[in-house]
Amino acid sequence: MEFGGGGDAVPCGKDKFISRNELLLHLKTYNIYYEGQNLQLRHREEEGELIVEGLLNISWGLRRPIRLQMQDDNQRIRPPPSSSSWHSGCNLGAHGSVLKPSTLPDIPVTDGDTAPSTENPGNGAAPRPAEEAPQLMRTRSDVGVRHRGSARTPGEQRRLRRHRFSINGHFYNHKTSVFTPAYGSVTNVRINSTMTTPQVLKLLLNKFKIENSAEEFALYMVHTSGEKQKLRGSDFPLLARILQGPCEQVSKVFLMEKDQVEEVTYDVAQYIKFEMPILRSFIQKLEEEEDREVKKLKHKYSILRLMIEQRLEEISEGPTAM
Repeated sequence: MEFGGGGDAVPCGKDKFISRNELLLHLKTYNIYYEGQNLQLRHREEEGELIVEGLLNISWGLRRPIRLQMQDDNQRIRPPPSSSSWHSGCNLGAHGSVLKPSTLPDIPVTDGDTAPSTENPGNGAAPRPAEEAPQLMRTRSDVGVRHRGSARTPGEQRRLRRHRFSINGHFYNHKTSVFTPAYGSVTNVRINSTMTTPQVLKLLLNKFKIENSAEEFALYMVHTSGEKQKLRGSDFPLLARILQGPCEQVSKVFLMEKDQVEEVTYDVAQYIKFEMPILRSFIQKLEEEEDREVKKLKHKYSILRLMIEQRLEEISEGPTAM
């Protein structure tokens, strides 16, 4: 729907607009539904533009596994000076003393059979063998994960989990970095009404450190009736959610593979949940109706044909009679 005046219209997709007052009315209904919950949305004006922001629930609807990124410890964790682990180019002793640079551990990046030993005087423990890595696609930080993962203290592991979001309790583990999220399980991302579908997809994949390209996925508005509507690249998912209403028992936003899902229109969706005998009876009724319409058309045009033929005969007989 289009509105004139520019300032009174809010874009909600390609060549699609909604009036500001109507959007605010939908937003009020949305916030009343989620009163007292963190899914309530806020709105503000920025340079005359109405912007809505907040959390958007997205359900996992994947059929194929996803790959989680492997990353180096020093990208996410910075242990305090009292830690016995080394980072930032220094080796810290057990009591926080900095050892000489010559005592830095030598990590062979080409040999994956044994783990590097820490040079700690008085510690006679034998080096621990490196944990076997599964046959996964190697990434830039694979070496760091394999050789330094076993040296983390329980405190560091807890800090790593706090810095990395889990997918329904599934934290990164290089043995299970390729997995499929439970179908229908819900996550959320904080977005605003100016973010398009590709931007929301990239934000979601980055939140969980997913290696797969955003081009593999799409967002769908899935209704309980069976209707599936793909959100276009020019659509704004948060506005689409607001306009559909807040109740997720009626419709949900799903993340799905592009090549695994076909859109289902409302006209088709209303027949999906019927049993096969009922659908066959519908087809039979439609065929009978089609036959009746065909007979009507044939009768109509046969009458027209007779009228045209009679008129032609009258015209041809006219000159001879004169």
